[in-house]
Amino acid sequence: MQKTWNNKAWFLVLPVLLLVAFSAAIPLMTVVNYSVQDTFGNNEFFWAGTDWFVQTLHSDRFWEALERNLLFSFIILALEIPLGIFIALNMPKKGIGVPVCLVLMALPLLIPWNVVGTIWQVFGRVDIGLLGHTLDGLGLDYNYVRDPVDAWVTVIVMDVWHWTSLVVLLCYAGLVSIPDAYYQAAKIDGASRWSVFRYIQLPKMKRVLLIAVLLRFMDSFMIYTEPFVVTGGGPGNSTTFLSIDLVKMAVGQFDLGPAAAMSIIYFLIILLLSWIFYTVMTSSDANA
Repeated sequence: MQKTWNNKAWFLVLPVLLLVAFSAAIPLMTVVNYSVQDTFGNNEFFWAGTDWFVQTLHSDRFWEALERNLLFSFIILALEIPLGIFIALNMPKKGIGVPVCLVLMALPLLIPWNVVGTIWQVFGRVDIGLLGHTLDGLGLDYNYVRDPVDAWVTVIVMDVWHWTSLVVLLCYAGLVSIPDAYYQAAKIDGASRWSVFRYIQLPKMKRVLLIAVLLRFMDSFMIYTEPFVVTGGGPGNSTTFLSIDLVKMAVGQFDLGPAAAMSIIYFLIILLLSWIFYTVMTSSDANA
């Protein structure tokens, strides 16, 4: 029997698609327009072609910020993904502990980004902050305002505290969807806990892990508010990521052309790296 397809459902989502396309296309076209022009004010523009793109790609400032971004994203993924899996594996699957744990995991995600930055800015201060005062009392020379290493540690710990919950919730959703029959069969076969994780839990979490990795990579690579509030990009330029450098260039220096070109390159880098992550993580399914 030949199947008939009813595409009327597309009309229900068409308004949303048009709204999203409109809200995304207009700013993008504005940025593209600025990236190929120069202005001296008074709303007068002059054609610059690809000069701003060439200038950005030959700028040490851009490549140094990109290196900091890549290092930060690598550290975040290396910490949050295994930690999120570990916490999800040890969360209760039944009983009153389930809603309690889910609420506790969701709490950091409900806090606005600027509030998170403010919390850790105060938390890490040596004079009034609990963390800074405690470390200073233990004899550790901790000061995220002066020491680049301390600034990096503070920003990384802050991001881990804020966003590991997202990985936990995604992994937990994958774990609870595994039928009990799999665990019963593994118990009968005498499988170890590592074998259960390796051959049952990890394969069933593969798709949610893909989502977790992509979301955490994109979020960490675009991070702006939290480190800006805590360190302002300092000390020096040690925590000046691409997003912070872009805002300084566009708003602080009002270099709209170079900032627009940099934002397009920034967007293309995120798109390319996300595609690489997706291709690598789905290649095993394709080969199978």
